[in-house]
Amino acid sequence: MRDLRLGITREEFDYPALMNALSEYSNPRAKVTTLLRRGDIVRVKKGLYVFGDRLRRRPYSREVLANLIYGPSFVSLEFALSYHGLLPERVDTVTSLTTKRPKAFETPVGRFVYRQSSAASFHLGMIRIVHEDIAFLIATPERALADTVRDNRGHPLRTQADAAHHLFDDLRIDQRSFEEMNPDLLEKLAIALHSGKIARCAGLLRSLRRRR
Repeated sequence: MRDLRLGITREEFDYPALMNALSEYSNPRAKVTTLLRRGDIVRVKKGLYVFGDRLRRRPYSREVLANLIYGPSFVSLEFALSYHGLLPERVDTVTSLTTKRPKAFETPVGRFVYRQSSAASFHLGMIRIVHEDIAFLIATPERALADTVRDNRGHPLRTQADAAHHLFDDLRIDQRSFEEMNPDLLEKLAIALHSGKIARCAGLLRSLRRRR
């Protein structure tokens, strides 16, 4: 198994990478079956894998997996809010946006949910995070907030007071972190996503920043 880890340095890998690492075996497909049965590798979905506990060198990235499971996509909504430290609790379901049809995947490494975004607004507020040997696409705090507010149809947010109640009481967004957001970007998102609710949140942000 040392050769396998030498051939695959990342924790998240696809079928071609696996076949390449096992090229010295006379029957690499049979070896894959053995690795799966022993739990040395875990199939996340067809053609996508992570190393099992025995061979894992570091935690696999659920953000990287989310980008790879269904695309084009980037992590957003509640999971991205939690990633950026705006929510007080851990979010288990990895939530993303995609230009394709909405979809959900139940996998051995967790649940991945994809909401639909228009192609015109898809890239607004999307950034690329690079950390050591991993890289993934995720929403900025502003985009994650906008998507979460827009996706929650049970809260109309007709006033800034409604927005404050929903953000700080219902969602329990950290107010200090909210005040560090970019109001210009939030307003651009309100226009691009055709959402009065996001516009109310942008207005609230400007009001709070003026009072500081």
